[in-house]
Amino acid sequence: MRKTISFILCGCLFKVATAQQQNLIQYVKPIIGTERMGHTFPGATVPFGAVQLSPETDTIPYEVNGKYVPDVYKYCAGYQYTDNTIVGFSHTHYNGTGHSDLGDFLIMPTVGKLQLNPGTASNPESGFRSRFSHSTEVAEANYYKVKLDDYNITAELTTTTRVGFHQYTFPKSDSAHIILDLMYSIYNYPGKDVWTYVHVLNDTTVVGYRQTRGWARNRTEYFAMVFSKPFKSYGYKNFSTNEQYAGFWRRFDVKENFPLMEGHDLRAYFDFSTNENEKVQIKFALSPVSIDGALNNMQAEATAQNFDEARLSGQAAWEEELEKVKIQTLNDSDKVNFYTAMYHAFINPTIYMDVDGSYKGLDQKIHKADGFTNYTTFSLWDTHRALHPLFTILQPKRDDDMVKSMLAHYQQNPIGMLPVWSSYANENWCMTGYHAVPVIADAVIKGINTFDAKEALAACVATADNPLYDNIPAYRQYGFIPDENSDNSVSTTLEYSYDDWTIAQLAKKVGDQKVYDEFIKRSQNYKNVYDSTINYMRPKNKDGVFRKNFDPLETFGEGFIEGNSWNYSLYVPQDVPGMIKMEGGDKAFISRVDKLFTTYLPDKYFEHTEDITRDGLIGNYVHGNEPSHHIVYLYNWTSEPWKTQKTVRMILKSQYHNGADGLGGNDDTGQMSAWYIFSSLGFYPVAPGSVEYALGSPLVKEADMEVKDGKHFIVKAINQSDKNVYVKKVELNGKKLNKPFITQDDIVNGGTLTFYMSDKK
Repeated sequence: MRKTISFILCGCLFKVATAQQQNLIQYVKPIIGTERMGHTFPGATVPFGAVQLSPETDTIPYEVNGKYVPDVYKYCAGYQYTDNTIVGFSHTHYNGTGHSDLGDFLIMPTVGKLQLNPGTASNPESGFRSRFSHSTEVAEANYYKVKLDDYNITAELTTTTRVGFHQYTFPKSDSAHIILDLMYSIYNYPGKDVWTYVHVLNDTTVVGYRQTRGWARNRTEYFAMVFSKPFKSYGYKNFSTNEQYAGFWRRFDVKENFPLMEGHDLRAYFDFSTNENEKVQIKFALSPVSIDGALNNMQAEATAQNFDEARLSGQAAWEEELEKVKIQTLNDSDKVNFYTAMYHAFINPTIYMDVDGSYKGLDQKIHKADGFTNYTTFSLWDTHRALHPLFTILQPKRDDDMVKSMLAHYQQNPIGMLPVWSSYANENWCMTGYHAVPVIADAVIKGINTFDAKEALAACVATADNPLYDNIPAYRQYGFIPDENSDNSVSTTLEYSYDDWTIAQLAKKVGDQKVYDEFIKRSQNYKNVYDSTINYMRPKNKDGVFRKNFDPLETFGEGFIEGNSWNYSLYVPQDVPGMIKMEGGDKAFISRVDKLFTTYLPDKYFEHTEDITRDGLIGNYVHGNEPSHHIVYLYNWTSEPWKTQKTVRMILKSQYHNGADGLGGNDDTGQMSAWYIFSSLGFYPVAPGSVEYALGSPLVKEADMEVKDGKHFIVKAINQSDKNVYVKKVELNGKKLNKPFITQDDIVNGGTLTFYMSDKK
């Protein structure tokens, strides 16, 4: 008999049957990717939630005396598995990025002498941080637990969409404290805190906001904080060095039991007396709009729920998402990788609006999402490749809303562009290309859009022609970006060419022949940076002369961003047949791709590039970074597609495993995980903006995918084994496929895709 629980998520009431479900959340291990380069966080969040409540394990600054501190790169998600101290638990995090921000409103419970400095990892007693052991650490979907050894406090975390729930089990003490650190920030530096405001409403309720100037250079986050028991005293310390003028506020003693706290760099504290094993709970609501918004979010999502109820409802929400794909595998280890990949893929983008639909736009005005859910955290250089195509199958309503959010971004953007890397009502301008365009085109071409496709096309064209952005005038004038104009001249030219092709596909879909003709021509610009004398993409100056001194193995300073010419010379997803012809035909192209996977890349070629490490390399192929993710599937356009099958299975096994260091590179808000999901299922979107998927070699024995209108798409692998990595034949609904490709309609209309596996090519 099924048990049904009700919960509120995104302002809506859900009822979920829990008793006879698959219990797929048991396979989610949020600890995967928390060591080395994965940059994931182990804490609690619900699917696409606005709160990501997670531990911070150090306070490495972004810079000291104006000089970048390389160690900070390990802390993009605030947590490194190899650390042995925790400084607290904050409410906002990116998942798997290669740059960072956030870490808002850090909370740390302590007992004993009050300390308001975090101290150092080498000397934890010098501050409020605490040692911890992984033996007491529990990380699950929407639940995190750890013992803070120095204080004998057990910390537990869970969330709803907009509210973080803390539960701290204290020892008996007359000097228990909750520290609210309003200085802490990921990628912190002096002056990042612009202003902080805290208002103590009563002895259980505190509200306020913090404005920061970081990667998002003008970001304000509001909060409401409610304790489960009254605090007996409170206060704060201002650590700012640039607030000399106090005005007539100096007539007050504002540091203790004064209901207003303001300044740049504040740490507040709240004092309690606790009994042995007493649980003190905190509910902490966020809002992008106002204090009232935070209070309303608290009322809507948390007032009627306690900690355990929030945990169960969030885990039920995760279970519902995971059950969109039910798999059978050769072993449980593969299930752990698969469902953790689904978990990571469904963290970002994040919901960015209050329960009433209000959100702040790029114009710094308050807007209301009309008929859609507004999202933020768009790492589009990464996610246009596989994450958003995955959403067109498994999250079509959300993907439609995400595009609507992008179109709202365009309308509210003072320079009239679609997002590049947007976060919290800010454009971060991170990475290259205009990759909102393929996401929008893909949504229209695959028929999931409820937005106006012609208006979307106009936004895409305006973005692609914007004279203010990254050498677009030069690109339009020369058909490529000249070497002297940009350090990334070649890779940006290649990305623009692909993006332009997707605009052409969108124009064709809506019947705009003029735009189609212009952009299909622009999509051939990749040929303008190909040097046929050496068979590599290569920087070229305004006079059309290729750079004289050039090393195609070098990843720094050779005209490419986060990659080398070896990898980028294979980045023409929009015209694979044209690329193969350009590079010498079938046999020459096969040899070229073969060598990519077997050519050893010495460390000297990537030692200056943070996002490429030995962890993510297979030969010279960089799986730990995104520009190469399609390459293994290019064999499907040659006479040897079996090499796709063999190599995909090798990558799945070598680049993903169940340990804390189980990702070969940044997860990049779900792109690495989306590659794993698609490849495990046996197909991959080489060129989003097309309905076509290239086939590979499935890792699953069977998969049941829930697609639109209650239909199911079944993948079966007959004779599946670790040795049987080759595909003898493939049948779609009982009919043999003559080519290694399927379409979006084949998937979303439901049916069965059957792979017959073999150990022989």
